[in-house]
Amino acid sequence: MLGTDKAITLNKYGQGLIVPEILADEFSDFGLIEKRNYLKEIIALILQSKPLEKDIQPAILESKLKPTFTPCVLLTKGVANQYLQKIAELPESELNKALLLLLGLFKISYQRRFKEEKNHPDKWWYWDLSDKHKVEMILKNYK
Repeated sequence: MLGTDKAITLNKYGQGLIVPEILADEFSDFGLIEKRNYLKEIIALILQSKPLEKDIQPAILESKLKPTFTPCVLLTKGVANQYLQKIAELPESELNKALLLLLGLFKISYQRRFKEEKNHPDKWWYWDLSDKHKVEMILKNYK
């Protein structure tokens, strides 16, 4: 399971507070199993954000990947869990691209939900994570 600190970092990315390179640098240090598990955690966050089919093309643009790359081609099949899981199971040489694409899809779907749920008292992941006091409270209360 994704630790609170990593979940905060991913949600900060969703809010546009950090650049994807920060996440990609960390990802590059992971072993194969850890990379796949991390991608599956991102997929869980994507599904929580309720992605739509119309998010596919914006996600590809957000990722800055060529639409002909294997992860992008797989994503064009749909945003259902079964298709997203196939992206996480690509060969190791494709996983960095898979990360960027899944981050793009997460950001697109997350931002839509963020507008609807911002500062919901029971959903810290939709709180304003640029507020250091809120982040400290999350780290203290949601270990």
